[in-house]
This record gives sequence, C-alpha cells and structure tokens, in this order.
Amino acid sequence: MLDIIVRQARLPDGRGPLDIAIKEDRIVEIAPRIVAEAHQEIDATDRLVSPPFVDPHFHMDATLSLGLPRMNASGTLLEGIALWGELKPLLTPEAVIERALRYCDLAVSQGLLSIRSHVDVSTAPLVGVEALLEVRKQVSPYIDLQLVAFPQDGLFRAEKAEKNLLSALDMGVDIVGGIPHFERTMAEGARSVVRLAEIAADRSLKLDLHCDESDDPMSRHVETLAHETTRLGLGGQVTASHVTAMHSYDNYYASKLIPLIAESGMNVVPNPLINITLQGRSDTYPRRRGLTRVPELRAAGVNVAFGQDCTMDPWYSLGSADMLEVAHMGVHAVPMTSREAMDWAFTSVTQNGAVAMGLPDPTIREGGPANMVILQAQNPIEAVRMKATRLAVIKHGKVLVRTAPRLAALDLPNRPATLDPANYAPASPEPKT
Repeated sequence: MLDIIVRQARLPDGRGPLDIAIKEDRIVEIAPRIVAEAHQEIDATDRLVSPPFVDPHFHMDATLSLGLPRMNASGTLLEGIALWGELKPLLTPEAVIERALRYCDLAVSQGLLSIRSHVDVSTAPLVGVEALLEVRKQVSPYIDLQLVAFPQDGLFRAEKAEKNLLSALDMGVDIVGGIPHFERTMAEGARSVVRLAEIAADRSLKLDLHCDESDDPMSRHVETLAHETTRLGLGGQVTASHVTAMHSYDNYYASKLIPLIAESGMNVVPNPLINITLQGRSDTYPRRRGLTRVPELRAAGVNVAFGQDCTMDPWYSLGSADMLEVAHMGVHAVPMTSREAMDWAFTSVTQNGAVAMGLPDPTIREGGPANMVILQAQNPIEAVRMKATRLAVIKHGKVLVRTAPRLAALDLPNRPATLDPANYAPASPEPKT
C-alpha cells in the first residue's frame, strides 16, 4: 500500500503525463500509469509538479515589522538600515518569534520550504539569534531554515561585532555573514572579507556576504571574495549576495571579474524585488535597472539563484513569500524573455537555490525525497507568467497545504461558464505549408 499517488502530472523537464508514487518520505516510482493502491490519490492532470521553492536570501528577524517604529519615508537602503537601528532596541524574542512564525506559515502556503535568513549580530544582546534559533526548531518538520550571522552595521564598524558574530556561531547559527561595502573604508571592507572568509574556513562553515549592494562602480569587494574563496578552497560553500554594483562596472573590468567568480565556484544571489527598488535611487535618466549581470554570470557557468530578501520590513513594504513573483520580476528586470531564459528563471528559485544553500538534489525523481509542489500550470514558463496557484504542497510524503484552483465564473454570451487561467496559454502557431 502506497501513501500517495499523484496522477498524470507534468514535470519541469517536459515529461508527462506521469504518475508519481510516494511511500513514506521517498518517491518510489514514476511511470505513465501506476497500478497500485494508495491511502490518498491526488489528481494532477495537466498540472506541473515541481520541487519546492527555495529562498536563499531573506531577513526573518525583520519580517512583518513594517511601520515599527516608523515608515521608511525615502525608500532608500540607507534609511532602511537607520530605521532598523531604531527598531533593534525595541525587539523582544517573543515578538520576533511571533512575526517569523507568521511568515513561515505564509511561506509554506506558497510552497516555499527552504529559507536562508540573515540575522543581525551587530549588537548585544543577540535577541534575533535567540528568537530565530527557536523558530528554526519549531519549523524544522516542514521548513529547512538556515541562519546567517550577519553584522549588519559592519564587522569592524560596529563595536564588538566580531565577538557577537562568534557568539552567534557558538549558539548554533549555521553560516558566516558580512557586509564589506558598509565598512568605513574600502580597505576595511576588503579586510573584513578576508577575516570572515578565514572564520568560515577555520570553522568549516558556509560564507554568505552582502557584497557590493551599491550603485558605486568602485565597490569591488566581490573580487576580494572570489580571491579568498579560491585561496581557501571554499568553492560552493560561498555566496555573494546582491552584487548590484556590477551593473555599474565598465565592461572591461566585468570581463576580468566574472571569470574570477566562475573560477572560485561561488554562488551569486541577486534579489530582484529589492534590488530594482533600492538601487538607482540617486539616478535621474538614464536610470540603472539595479540588478547584477545575470546573463553574463550564467554564461560563465556561475550558479545564480534569485532570492526574496524582504517582506514588509524597513527596506521593502511589499512581498508575499512567493518565489514565482521573484522569478517573474527577474524576467522583467534583467530582462530575459527568451523561452530558455524564462524556464531558467523557474529553475533559479527551485534547483539553483537548493545548490546555493547546499541542500540535497530536490529534483522529482525515483528514489528522491517526497517533497513537491503541485502548481496550477502546465510548465515552468506558465508558472512564472501566472504566478501559479499552489494546489498542494508535500513535504516528507505528507500533504501540508491544499488550495482550491483559481477559477473564474463567466457570464458571457456563447462562452464557457468557467475559466481556468492555466489553460489560457497561447496556441501553437500553425505549421507552414
């Protein structure tokens, strides 16, 4: 007796319709038709079954704090950082836990089951660390939550930040973080990269830096990070997040830098929603888009994964834990509208995010984990285009979420009574005769 059979699904690689058999926490068979009994059957006819969504860059200690203690009037990155500095003394573990758990509920409903969250360790007491370690424990049955010790105010700029970072790691935080472009000088920023990389190497931990989140073409700490990653042999254990200054580099320098990033083996995580909102604020026209050089990094073989960054906090007043919204915005902002690139955008918030986080291979396959999302779409491009409804979310072979399909009841002459948005893809062109 099987636990679940998902009937007649389509897979992201184009295969289907296929049945997917689940026993306990594994996928035991994928075939055109599985003749067997199961405790539960899910009809996925013409629906896309995908790996769960992954967010490799978020700030859960700040999430859902919009308006506390005031709004970000300018909408800038720097005012957001200043506002967060006003909020930090008011934080309590109970309030951070409550907001974070509400966000995790929303995330699960969106099929988002793996999140890497930065947590500020600039100042003691480490309220956010204490709170998110408790959240990580509570959500562990259904969300893989990684925590990054993040000295938001600068490793050297904030007094005792390094001591606090080391304390957070001793408490059980997974990953070393930093923000070199926020140090007092470029030299201090570069020095912080070296120090943080050595801490990560000494402790055999991953390293994830907010790197060159700036419009300044002289902010070039990702070059130092690539060098340290290669020198210390850290490879895919390292992530450079944001790297928006790359949109301001001249082409010659970029042509030198991108091969260094590729050679190092590090990951790059742009955050489309936030990057296009916070960057270019001082521009008149022409105005920069705010995102790093995604196509060029991809072409060089770098693992690029989109992150969400923020939801309703001092930096961003929107957000919905929807990684398809992130992919959708990335398609527009890069821009990348070829069929291949749009399909890649879907991969960037599933498989690529898992690679960046160092998670096991999440692809839907025999013998693989029984973790999946059933989407109201027929293929990845349609999922991105429609920001498809998550019809079911499955983790460890258990259905966590069921959502009714998005349908419209029509009252139009000589037209269907019901419209399923997922079926309204463009028709294939007629063959030429």
